[in-house]
Amino acid sequence: MTGTSAVAPASRAAIRRSRAIRPRRVAGKTGFFLLLAIFVLASLFPFYWIVVTSLKTTTEYNQGTTSLLPPSHITFSNYVDDFTQQDFIRPLLNSVGVALATTILTVLIAALAGYALSRTSIRGKGGILGFILLAAFFPALAVVGPMFIAYKHVGLLNTLPGLVICYLVLTLPLATWLLANYFSQIPKELEEAAIVDGSTRVQALRKVIVPVAMPAMFTVAILSFILAWNDFTFAVSFISTANNYTAPLAIFNLGNSQYQVFYNLIDAAVVIISLPIALMVIFAQKRIISGLTAGSFR
Repeated sequence: MTGTSAVAPASRAAIRRSRAIRPRRVAGKTGFFLLLAIFVLASLFPFYWIVVTSLKTTTEYNQGTTSLLPPSHITFSNYVDDFTQQDFIRPLLNSVGVALATTILTVLIAALAGYALSRTSIRGKGGILGFILLAAFFPALAVVGPMFIAYKHVGLLNTLPGLVICYLVLTLPLATWLLANYFSQIPKELEEAAIVDGSTRVQALRKVIVPVAMPAMFTVAILSFILAWNDFTFAVSFISTANNYTAPLAIFNLGNSQYQVFYNLIDAAVVIISLPIALMVIFAQKRIISGLTAGSFR
């Protein structure tokens, strides 16, 4: 009887504590989701404003309206003008070609370099990987001057292949670091078994290691494509003729006249080049996250 009477107050006290904690948890979750909503809205607002502006006619835009709502008369004429009057198709094709070439070369070279670093026993491997990661965050503007001088002597100025080489400077360090860390997580016994069966190192890499490392390879491909697609610094530094313009560089010169800048045409072009990247990231976000996190712990 005494034990039962002692347990009852304890259980009632626990219930009171849980009831006191529950409002705190609700308040904490509410505050978290509120901050998350504010962050999402603040991040999406510039793109929403660009979309709204791209749907306005030149007359409506010149009126200086600042309404956050879509225009009363939605028009897609700005998108049509970009492709017909502004010849935006050529820069888009240039960007697609340069980004694809950069992505393919980055994946091939980074896979070979990352595999070699992960399987070779050398002193200071951690320092080498650290230097590679440091090079990935080196400012792009710092290499523009030396590369401009080098390109001038070898004839790569104002060429798309020269632009691809520039983009490899941006993409290869990070791609090599990611793949080297990912390959180091794959057991060596897999390719050793393939080598015993008669495969060479390259065949073992292609047939055994690469299929296992597809999440990391896919992540490297996506990041390389995005870096090459969005670049403006190298394009404006090394490309001078309109026929070789990439999409970001063409937008810089789009819709300009002697007396006015047509921001509705510019914003329509921004939407055009942003949608492929946005859709790519939305549909591939799980693969990107798995590729970035799988080789992070050694």
